[in-house]
Amino acid sequence: MARYAYRCDTDGPVEVVRPIGTAPATVDCPSCGATASRVFTAPMLGLADRGRMGLIDRTTASAHEPQVVSAPPPRPLRRDAPAPHPATRRLPRP
Repeated sequence: MARYAYRCDTDGPVEVVRPIGTAPATVDCPSCGATASRVFTAPMLGLADRGRMGLIDRTTASAHEPQVVSAPPPRPLRRDAPAPHPATRRLPRP
């Protein structure tokens, strides 16, 4: 279910809960019965989980506050290759 916002000229904002995609352009105001027209509002992103909100915050911050680095990141430590299987030990290596 989605929340749709309407504005009554007499009583102000009105919220209606309906299935997605079924909101009409106007509804009757529950208080006075006048016609309330639909208004478009920002999505409620504050209800998202912390991971998504963090991603949105980092993306927004990087647009006007990019991180400054003084050097490239260090190279990863070299790991030794695992010992070959005894059955394939004598095969040529690339």
